[in-house]
Amino acid sequence: MCGRFVQSRPAGDYAAYFGVDEVTTESLAPSYNVAPTDRVYAVAEHRGLRQLGTFRWGLLPFWARDRRMAARNINARMETVATKAAFRESFVGRRCIIPADGFYEWQARPKGRLPHYVYAPGGPLALAGLWAAWRDPDTDERLRTCTILTGAPNELVAHLHDRMPVVLERSVWDRWLDPMVTDAEQLYPLLVVHPAEGMAAHPVSTLVNKVEINLPELIEPLGTGAVDAG
Repeated sequence: MCGRFVQSRPAGDYAAYFGVDEVTTESLAPSYNVAPTDRVYAVAEHRGLRQLGTFRWGLLPFWARDRRMAARNINARMETVATKAAFRESFVGRRCIIPADGFYEWQARPKGRLPHYVYAPGGPLALAGLWAAWRDPDTDERLRTCTILTGAPNELVAHLHDRMPVVLERSVWDRWLDPMVTDAEQLYPLLVVHPAEGMAAHPVSTLVNKVEINLPELIEPLGTGAVDAG
């Protein structure tokens, strides 16, 4: 799964990297510890334009009765995303890319789980995402929410966890974002395991376990136990 990630760059940096036509959001504070229900940047297509906007992390389908479902829907398993009620409509019509400078995975150890920071030194990761529009029935507030797809891990992440976020290759960004592509048989081939080459990981402080701590130091290597996949 993906329970925490990092979005620390300005909106303009993500907009340039993902070839955005329009930025429709105010700037968010850099976050080194994005947690469920936080506001995050995401890239989506709207009326023929690629836009960078702000979404709440934790998908709320239009029929959700309240916000409590959001925390359970921060991830969508790619194996069931086309059939699960909470995600299937978004899968065929509301897909997005969630930029991430990196994400955290926890390795099980005899004395407790050790967090690791996983990232690509060359630039942000393009996490496959879905989004939905939701109206709070009590306040009439309208929210755009999102979720991150997860799948099998690559060789780098496999020793940490049995799943990882789906990272989209640059060559499939256009097709993934195209709302006219609605056939699951055309979408699933885009969700391949991202190669470990070009990615890196290292253990970090367990301070990341505390959502109230949000500092650049969270992604710094813990000791000298860095792991590099090339």
